[in-house]
Amino acid sequence: MPDYDVLVMGAGHNALVTAAYAARAGLKVGVFERRHIVGGAVSTEELVPGYRFDYGGSAHILIRMTPVVRELELTRHGLHYLEVDPMFHASDGETPWFVWRDAGRTARELEALFPGQGEAYQRFLNDWTPFARSVADLFNSAPGPLEMGKMVLGSGRGREWQTQLSRILRPYGDVAREYFSEERVRAPLTWMAAQSGPPPSDPLSAPFLLWHPLYHEGGVARPKGGSGGLTRALRRAIEDYGGEVHVNAPVRRILVRGGRAQGVELEGGERYTARAVVSGAHILTTAGALPDEHVPEAARRVRVGNGFGMILRLALSEKVRYRQHHEPESRVGLGLLIKDERQLAQAYGEYLAGEPTRDPPLIAMSFSAVDDSLAPPGGEVLWLWAQYYPYELASGSWETRTAEARENILRSFEHYAPGTRDTIVGELVQTPQWLETNLGLHRGNVMHLEMSFDQMFAFRPWMAASGYRWPGVGGLYLTGASTHPGGGIMGASGRNAARVLLRDLTRRGWK
Repeated sequence: MPDYDVLVMGAGHNALVTAAYAARAGLKVGVFERRHIVGGAVSTEELVPGYRFDYGGSAHILIRMTPVVRELELTRHGLHYLEVDPMFHASDGETPWFVWRDAGRTARELEALFPGQGEAYQRFLNDWTPFARSVADLFNSAPGPLEMGKMVLGSGRGREWQTQLSRILRPYGDVAREYFSEERVRAPLTWMAAQSGPPPSDPLSAPFLLWHPLYHEGGVARPKGGSGGLTRALRRAIEDYGGEVHVNAPVRRILVRGGRAQGVELEGGERYTARAVVSGAHILTTAGALPDEHVPEAARRVRVGNGFGMILRLALSEKVRYRQHHEPESRVGLGLLIKDERQLAQAYGEYLAGEPTRDPPLIAMSFSAVDDSLAPPGGEVLWLWAQYYPYELASGSWETRTAEARENILRSFEHYAPGTRDTIVGELVQTPQWLETNLGLHRGNVMHLEMSFDQMFAFRPWMAASGYRWPGVGGLYLTGASTHPGGGIMGASGRNAARVLLRDLTRRGWK
């Protein structure tokens, strides 16, 4: 008899979602994680006394467009979401504006600040909300070959689908310019779209902007106690359903016999058998754990890219104080801090040249404004995500250039909130090299693979593996950011993989 029905390699949030659904279905589940805590990039620890730092993703947006929290009863297992409203604080440093959960309020305030732009924002939402909902539906299902057609048909009314398709195929920077004449409105929306990776000039990238209406649909939230509140609740759910979760248990290799996955061998030599193995690790990590003869050439050709972003996480002795301050709104929502579109273009150009950008646009997150458990009284946690940063540098190394890049991020933020550096009492600097070494994110790409159209939907990670099964090895399943729908805190990949797994392993299938 095997040790488990389902053995899960890695404990990122998608892997935990798959494990929880499998355990809920009555299967004996074992999860094996190399780090000392579960969650992967969705984990939180007290790294500075009194201050709790997230290691990766912090804003929970897309998971609220899935049934994962409800179906797995995660609130019963300790997950408590705090609403973030306003959702976004957009600013060039001089004229801040806010994106509220209430789309009407957002449009009215925009119209008062920038005449004509509130109307444009409402028109943008009216035009693209159906499309955004279609995308959300596609995220919650296994990918097939006709996704683009489904998105277009779901977004257009009558003959409008032809016009919509031409926009979907364009760069998102072009679509933003079509709607918004005011750069102080356009640049932050474009910067938010850039969070998926491709620059505003990339063809076929418009969906990264066009799913913006989803923010008004599902809102933005934070788990109480940090982003890891989600994965801690998932672990409790797995264990409550009878599963086992092992930390400090790195998998060395996946055991294959007769063309089927039979279990895993840990770094310490221990072996565990299972009817099925699910890998939630990076696709290249999964490939590295398999015998060479079971790794197709397509798996070796996936495009990981050359880094992506860098994060500076700060413990502050005082609350953030913006030059153009709106209390407390400026500290609540995600700060879309970008001076103009040229700043983003310059950052991407420096990245292509192998250089860390000198003046990065930023996403500023001070979630201690909505969660007082993250910092001591009077203090603040401030996390600054910046783009773009190459993993491979044209000169020097990350060991020699981290201090320079850290200083540039901090200097860029002080354009918005001068004096912040004087309140720093602790920090964590996450370069692309750090992300690879500590979180297993190959070449520092937080999305695992580049989020270009040729590696999305039925092409992620490659076509033969897009159904959450490793081709040529029976009983080996895939989940995580390397699979559809990609990176971000959503859990859809974990849920989709669970549906495939349960259909194969149980006669009851999905329930």
